[in-house]
Amino acid sequence: MSDEMTLARRIAALRGSERVLSGGRMGVPLGELLSELAETAPGLYDMDAMPDMYGDGVVARLEERVAELLGMEAAAFFPTGTMAQQVALRCWAGRTGNPTVALHPLSHLERFERSAYVQVSGLRGVHTTDEPRMPTAAEIRELAEPFGTLTLELPLRDAGFLLPTWEELVEVVEAAREREAVVHFDGARLWECTEHFGVGLQEIAALADSVYVSFYKSLGGISGAALAGPSTLIEEAKTWRHRYGGTVFQQWPAALSALAGLERELPRLPEYVAHAKVVAKALQEGFAEAGVPWSRVHPEVPHTHRFQVWLPYDADALTAAGTRLAEETRTTLFGGRWMPAPGAVPGLSFTEVTVAGSALAWTAADVREAVGALLDRLDRPEREGGGG
Repeated sequence: MSDEMTLARRIAALRGSERVLSGGRMGVPLGELLSELAETAPGLYDMDAMPDMYGDGVVARLEERVAELLGMEAAAFFPTGTMAQQVALRCWAGRTGNPTVALHPLSHLERFERSAYVQVSGLRGVHTTDEPRMPTAAEIRELAEPFGTLTLELPLRDAGFLLPTWEELVEVVEAAREREAVVHFDGARLWECTEHFGVGLQEIAALADSVYVSFYKSLGGISGAALAGPSTLIEEAKTWRHRYGGTVFQQWPAALSALAGLERELPRLPEYVAHAKVVAKALQEGFAEAGVPWSRVHPEVPHTHRFQVWLPYDADALTAAGTRLAEETRTTLFGGRWMPAPGAVPGLSFTEVTVAGSALAWTAADVREAVGALLDRLDRPEREGGGG
C-alpha cells in the first residue's frame, strides 16, 4: 500500500471514530472548517465590517488582543511563525550589534526552518547545550563566545515538550542579561505553559524582550502567528514583514479563527493539562498490564497537555495497528503517526500525544483498555483487503 493510501486510510479511520484520545483535528474537511468558522465568527468581530486590507481591521484587532493577553506594548500578525522568528532575530541583531543567536540544537529554529536564520537573515548560532533538556543558567554563563540574543523554545517540543521550573527559567533569563543579551521566547505553544509555571501569561512574557506565539498549535486556528514586544521593535518588525513578503492583502479567515481559538481553546488549556497527567499515568499502567517489555511516557508527568510515548516496536506496525483499532472499534488511541527513534535504533518508536477536548471524556480505565486493544492488534495478522 502506498504512503498516500496509508495516510488516506488512517485519516478515514480517525474521522470515523466515535472516541478519540489524540489527533482529533487531523483531516477535518474544508466544509466542516468553513461551517465552524461561520458559526463562531459573529461573536468575535463585527460581521458588517469590511474585510482587512494589508493588516488593518480584524487583523489589527487580533494584534491588539495578543498584546493585551501577553502584557506587551504591541504585537504584529505574521502568516507563519518561521517568518516571525526570522524577523525578530534580525531586528535584535541590528539593535545589539551582535549577529550570534544562542539556541538549543533541538529548537524549531534549527530543526524545522531549513536554517533560515542563517541563510536568509545572515545570523549564526551557538548551541546552549547538547543535552535533550532546557539549558541551565550555568550553561548560559559559560558559553564560550558573546551572543546578542538568547532564544528559548517554551516548551521544547523535540525533547518531549519540556519546560524548566519557573525558578530555573528566571535564572536562565538573568544569566543572559548578565551577558548583555536580549531574550526572545519561541512561544509557539506558550499558551499551554501557565499551569506548569504557576503564573499567568503576562508574567511569563514579561521575562522576555520579545515573544512569538502560534495560533494553530495550541488554539486550533487555521494558521498564523504573532510577534509581541516593545512598540518600537514591532514597528520595525512590520517593515521587515513587508520585505519578507508577509504583508498579505487579506487574512481575515486566519485572524477570525485565531480570535476563536483565544476565546474557545485558551480558557480550556488548564483542563487539558490536568487531564494529560491522568492519561499519561493510565498509559504507563496499560503498558505494564499488557506486559510490554519496555515503554516510556516522556516526561512521566507531562509539563503541558502534550508528551511523547515510546514503545519497543516497529513504527509502521504501530501505525497500522492503530488504524485497525480505529476501523474495528471506532476508537482512536494515537491519531498521529509513529516514528522511528532518532539515530535509527531498530525496533524503537515514538509518537506525540495531545490531550485536548476529545480526550476529556476518557477515564483512566478507558485508556488502559484501549492500550490492550492496540497491542493485541500488533500480533494479529490483518485480513486480506484491510480494515476489518
